[in-house]
Amino acid sequence: MAKRRRKLSPELEKNISLAKKQIELITAIIHDIDEEDIQEEYKSAFLPVMSTYMSLDQLYKDSGFNEDTTNLYQIYLTKLDKFKSEYEL
Repeated sequence: MAKRRRKLSPELEKNISLAKKQIELITAIIHDIDEEDIQEEYKSAFLPVMSTYMSLDQLYKDSGFNEDTTNLYQIYLTKLDKFKSEYEL
């Protein structure tokens, strides 16, 4: 049986690409923090954002554009906003 083609969304692909760049930038900023205790606190606070992004990226690669990927992208944005509001970069 042939594998079903996944539906693609150029807009969501662009958003995922921008999210990847943002994850990389924030991760680099966190790694530049000199104080180890503060760096570890930021890393653990940022982990849920990074995990959500990684899940989103994998889900989109596996399933394409659907309600689940759209919802996961919104969850990613919510977690990112929460991190940014609680931690100063």
